[in-house]
Amino acid sequence: MRRSEEILRRPDYSFNRGVYKSMGFSDEDLRKPIIGVANTWSEVCPGSYNLRSLAQSVKNGIYAAGGTPVEFGVIGACDGTAQGSEGMKYILPSRELIANDVEVMVQAHRLDGVVLLGSCDKIVPGLLMAAARLRLPAILLPGGPMQGGAPFDGRASDLTSLSEGCGMLKAGKIAPDELDSLEESCCPGCGSCSFYGTANTMCCLGEALGMTLPGGALIPAVYAERTRMAHRTGEAAVRLVKENLTADKIINRESISNAIRVLNATGGSTNGVLHLTAVALEAGLSADEVTGLFEALGDTTPLIAKVNPASKYNMEDFYLAGGIPQVLRELSPLLERGALTVTGKTVGENIENYHYRAPNREVIKTLEEPFSRSGGVAILRGNLAPEGCVTKPSAIVPEMHVFHGTARVFDCEEAAEEAILGGEIAPGTVLVIRYEGPKGGPGMREMYKAMKYLYGMGLATSTAIVTDGRFSGTNNGCFCGHVSPEAAAGGPIAAVRDGDRITIDIPAKTITLEVGEEEIARRLALWQPPKQKYKTGYLAIYEKLATSASRGAVLNVEN
Repeated sequence: MRRSEEILRRPDYSFNRGVYKSMGFSDEDLRKPIIGVANTWSEVCPGSYNLRSLAQSVKNGIYAAGGTPVEFGVIGACDGTAQGSEGMKYILPSRELIANDVEVMVQAHRLDGVVLLGSCDKIVPGLLMAAARLRLPAILLPGGPMQGGAPFDGRASDLTSLSEGCGMLKAGKIAPDELDSLEESCCPGCGSCSFYGTANTMCCLGEALGMTLPGGALIPAVYAERTRMAHRTGEAAVRLVKENLTADKIINRESISNAIRVLNATGGSTNGVLHLTAVALEAGLSADEVTGLFEALGDTTPLIAKVNPASKYNMEDFYLAGGIPQVLRELSPLLERGALTVTGKTVGENIENYHYRAPNREVIKTLEEPFSRSGGVAILRGNLAPEGCVTKPSAIVPEMHVFHGTARVFDCEEAAEEAILGGEIAPGTVLVIRYEGPKGGPGMREMYKAMKYLYGMGLATSTAIVTDGRFSGTNNGCFCGHVSPEAAAGGPIAAVRDGDRITIDIPAKTITLEVGEEEIARRLALWQPPKQKYKTGYLAIYEKLATSASRGAVLNVEN
């Protein structure tokens, strides 16, 4: 018996039937599988803006396949709007709220399955966390990326062009009216941002996990094919319920391994490490197991795709080049081909049955002739990050894969940005931005603006940033984030002082504070933990319960 049938039986549950009938549902509707449509639509986030219309196509598909859709709203904040302000502290914690919201709605109303609509940075991982947690039939539908804007600085512009332009304006490289014009032309329509940031990375990883129909990650938001994909997703949701193909049969060690392969092979956002860890924890894997997979698979996965910020090509170009289906086809010998997907078939079967377009080899290469033999994301360890930190070799020029620099320490993001724009940063500097981790922020803000300002000031290839915070998937330059343990937890990053030497060695997978162990221990012995920053509201809860970035920055509910 389906879950919905249990609470719609006459006469014991006539009350529940009356609730549905008050909204116009019929007896015939209530005999079918009741499938939730979790919609993160809003008018504050461009990646969510088209989800209202897509939801209708999903519902049409559910009806056509013999199900009854029930749509409900879920929050979805915009990383872009929150960047560089206190608002960014709420963005990563919103991931937990999204997962909780979906869980509550699906469980409270005993829905038989759920379609998850979302496109953006913390929204998609929150939805995937809910799917793994619920262990019910579930399928993800991204809203699709936006198209690129007017040309700027040698490529199609996007939102990040505005941040780079601000640095250029400060450096006297462009005029104010050029920046104003860019503001009008860099985003020609809605969709997740047109670069390969966290939003599109997580949509691609959703497809790699098998939670999205093949090809569903990268169809641009404005394409008619996106609407057709929504209809097919609704149909697939009904089939998942009828076949009892639940998310826990799809999200497991094998599919997580495939997603890690794709993250490395495409040079996705460093935030993918954080979010895949959180999804894997919901699926029953341990954090150490996931970290081990990242380290092992990163060394054996070549970089076969390059998209902005690693190249001039944007997400529409990536889609037209073949997208994730082509990436999976190229990676096929390295994948867990027997992993199940929402098609009801395995990854291997999907690869064999997909209708491919001619690939663009400037965007997607082969295993035999990759862009590089090592993956796009790397975990570094050392006395500065005993539990590891994350970097993105594919977004760092090769001559900076080994970088020695002098520390300039900042205890918050704003102080670093002020110093950069004030002309205080010289080549050879390692900006250490700390107390921005899950607890220290709280909320683990992205150091997006700091990196973009360095780029605009002409310092991107002569400086580095090391932080217990995060980075946007569109950042480039030399950077290491997610330093664990974080400063607020007494990690070694709290002991760094101005003038210390730091070495980042990506080939060796190490990050080193060039200070003696006894001196580091002496400094930490004098360290005092910071006072809790928030006393009320959601951030107070997150600050108190958040785990390390190396543990996915999820909430610790065990104590």
